Formats: sequence, C-alpha cells, structure tokens
Amino acid sequence: MEMSDLRIALFSGNYNYVRDGANKAQNRLVETLLAHGVDVRVYAPTVEQPAFPPTGPLVSVPSFAIPGRGEYRIPWSLSGEALRDLEAFDPHVVHISSPDRASRQAAKWAKARGKPLVCTIHTRFETYPEFYGMGFLQGAVEAWLRPLYAQCDLLLVPSPTMVPVLKAQRMNEAVAIWSRGVEKTVFHPSARDLDWRRGIGLADEPPVIGFLGRLVLEKGLGIFAEALTELRARGVPHQVMVIGDGPARDWFAERTPDAVFTGFQGGADLGRAVASMDVLFNPSTTETFGNVTLEAMACGVPVVAAQATGSSGLLEDGRTGRLMPPGNPKGFADALEAYCRDPALAAAHGKAAAREAEPYDWEAINLAVADQYLRLLAERGSA
Repeated sequence: MEMSDLRIALFSGNYNYVRDGANKAQNRLVETLLAHGVDVRVYAPTVEQPAFPPTGPLVSVPSFAIPGRGEYRIPWSLSGEALRDLEAFDPHVVHISSPDRASRQAAKWAKARGKPLVCTIHTRFETYPEFYGMGFLQGAVEAWLRPLYAQCDLLLVPSPTMVPVLKAQRMNEAVAIWSRGVEKTVFHPSARDLDWRRGIGLADEPPVIGFLGRLVLEKGLGIFAEALTELRARGVPHQVMVIGDGPARDWFAERTPDAVFTGFQGGADLGRAVASMDVLFNPSTTETFGNVTLEAMACGVPVVAAQATGSSGLLEDGRTGRLMPPGNPKGFADALEAYCRDPALAAAHGKAAAREAEPYDWEAINLAVADQYLRLLAERGSA
C-alpha cells in the first residue's frame, strides 16, 4: 500500500475548540497527511465559536462541558450519525488521541474489525489530580488508562523520556516516538523586539522571566509564583511576562503581582513575545513533550524547566538551559538567579538552544507517523 492510498480516522477530545499544544500538533499532522494524498477524517467535539478553523474534514461527536472547566469538553459517545460516517469511511487505521468514552468506543470498533489501533499520548493525565489536592487518585487514573493503552497496536509519544514511564506503568510495550516540530518562520532569535517589550511596560533591564502556556494549575503555576517570591526575597532584579490565558488567570495574577500579562498571542505575535523574554521558566511536570520549551529554544531563549518528561528530552542541563528537580521553588530560583545576574551566560545558553532546535522539522516528523501506519498495515497483512 502507498501512503496516498491510506484512510485514517482520528479521534480527538479537543481538535480545535480550545487552542493548545496538543491540538496544534494534531492539526499539523492532518495537514501533512492531506498534502501527501492521505484521506483523513477527524471525529471530535465542536462548538459554535472554535479557537481556530479545523484542518481537514471534522465530524462532530456528542460532548459535555467539564464541570468547573467549561472551556473543555468530554466526548461521551459515538452518536449514530458519527458511527454511520465511520462505517462509510471505512478507515485503514484508527488513531485516538484522548482516553474518553468516544475514543474507547472507536477502539472497540477498530479491534472488532481487525484494524490497527494507534493512540497518541499528549499529556500525563495521571498527574493532574495532584494539582487539585487529590494526588491519592494517581493510581486509580493509571488503572483507568491501562486497559485502553494496552489494547493499542502502538502508542505514540512525543519524547523518549515517556517510553520508560509507560513501560513502568505497564501500559504497553509497543511505544514509538512522534516528536514535535517548531515553525521556524515564527520562532527565531530575530523576532526579538525591544520596542514591543517597552510598549507593554517592560524595560530593557533587568532581565525578563517569561511564562508561556494555558493558565491552569497543572502547568505548575504555584511553583512558578513561589520561585518568583524567592527571587524577590533575595533581591534579584527581574521582570515577569506571562503569555497566555486560562481559568486560573486571576489566581495567578494575585500571586505574581508585578507580572505583565500579555494575554493570548498567536502566529508572529507569539514568536515576537517569546523572543522578547530573556529566560523561559517552565515548571510543569504534566507534558509529554514541552512545546513551549522548544519554541523558546528556537527563539534563542534559555529555559529553566522541571526535570520531568517533556523538557528533559529537549534541554541539555548547563548548555541550553537548566533542568531542576520538580516542586522545588528554591532550586528553580537558584537557576533563574544565575541567568538574571549573568546575561552572558543566558546569551550563551540561548545560542546553544537555538542550534539544538534546528532539526525539529514538522514535515519529516509527521511523515514518520504515516510510516508507522503503513508498517502496522504491512504487519497485519503478513499475519
């Protein structure tokens, strides 16, 4: 079978109604597949005013808003209409990207028809309860995920750091890498704009520590705020820029009183904002890759990140940034202080980071996923 003969059904919990790193990656994958003649159909929740237009055909599945986090929706079932569409489309491969009930029904549909089942793991759902005072539920979440992940023919993860984690959790032994690319025309060192920075109230000096991402607790907002409190207590001169928006914005603003909040930024505006900071601080431990880390690296900005899945597969500690033990505000403050007090060190690590980001090309990375589809079909055919 040739790539252009493929029909792929992609099931997503959030394809385009809220913008985040996971669904940007999914849309880029579909864009690449369509450009190479692959027939792709996406099944996901829809809303009246999505964050951005979907790439490729999108079939709506019934969903409901998550209580307390109404911007996100859970697909709860494959409706008769969506199921009939799936039957008529008759995909060669079913690719799921969230562990919801609709994806589980799609998995059952694929297994009953002998079709390869691929699952992308975009985030570490088992870590989420910790950020809402329910860390004791982590084992239960893992037990809930395991039956779904175990029946897949292949798990795709963005970073090699996730492979041993999944194997240790007894999720599956068949794990491959679907990395992430970075848009080089958007994220590059020359996007830095001090005039823009001054325009939002940030001076040329002292250095600007940046946060980039959805403003939700699981992104490590509490640790970020505690580390900055430590910097202030030490008398380390710095400024703070927060790029992004989300339900925890007011909570975060109370704990980072001197920060400048830019709100959501996209496209070239986002590249300019990232390149205009002096160091990115990413304390999150929930990512499987760390898109924001790679975007900052491509802009020539050093990164201080948690030594966890995601960023630890991108950064080289002491050369392109710093990897610090998670959950330790004083340790993060040590790394941030070193960059704030030594601009030459920050510049050297930023230049090394930009060189390290060069190979992350979307086209090659996404075509590797198509190769995995073809490999699974060939193995199924031989069997």
